[in-house]
Amino acid sequence: MLLAIDVGNTNTVFGVFKGEELQISWRVSTLANRSIDEYRILISRLFELEGMEMGTISSSIISCVVPTVLEALPVSIKKMFGLTPLVVGPGIKTGMPIFYSNPTEVGADRIVNAVAGYERFKTQTIVVDFGTATTFDCVSEKGEYLGGLIAPGVHISMEALFQYASKLPRVALCWPGSVIGKTTVQSIQSGLLYGYVEMVDGLVRRIKKEMKGPAKVIATGGLSRLVGKESQTIDETDELLTLDGLRIIYERNL
Repeated sequence: MLLAIDVGNTNTVFGVFKGEELQISWRVSTLANRSIDEYRILISRLFELEGMEMGTISSSIISCVVPTVLEALPVSIKKMFGLTPLVVGPGIKTGMPIFYSNPTEVGADRIVNAVAGYERFKTQTIVVDFGTATTFDCVSEKGEYLGGLIAPGVHISMEALFQYASKLPRVALCWPGSVIGKTTVQSIQSGLLYGYVEMVDGLVRRIKKEMKGPAKVIATGGLSRLVGKESQTIDETDELLTLDGLRIIYERNL
């Protein structure tokens, strides 16, 4: 079985695949300075909680946007499973031409998302990832990575309000029920969530206009379901799309 690991700035998602089927997944906080032994304890505990045998893992792949994590995580996988994980980066076979001025600048997670999104629809595709940043990645009808957009994530915007507006509190990210808030908390929730929906829909419409044709839009990331359900442009939501992209890329490198 394949152990796929997507390391983001805020969360790390682990997934175990048997063939094309995702057997189980876990989402934990990303800690940039977690040690080799701490990863070994964490992963062992996750497997133990689900009653999974670690000996069933025969391969692994990692996508990571936090450089310090790559100092410890691959070593932990090597020690625990006796295998060297494939790390998404320059030189890896993705099966997707990258039309970026400097392809090495594109985050590993964005390429993985693009591969998974295009494999899902086999047509022009826009992947919106609601992570620490909100990213938009665009793929042509021929499966070429065209580029995209990067905007501050919902949590970053909420923290900025809390830190720089002294009287505004942190709030739970849930729908307030109406656009016009009747309390400060509702007003913040409305501004953040309805504001992000409008940002996503507006940018998707601009992207489609520039791509000159229809495109399928898929949302992923921890907040994709929350924001995606109010969007008028998102066709599908898959919180674990990146894991599926890792599986696809691993298979292309066999």
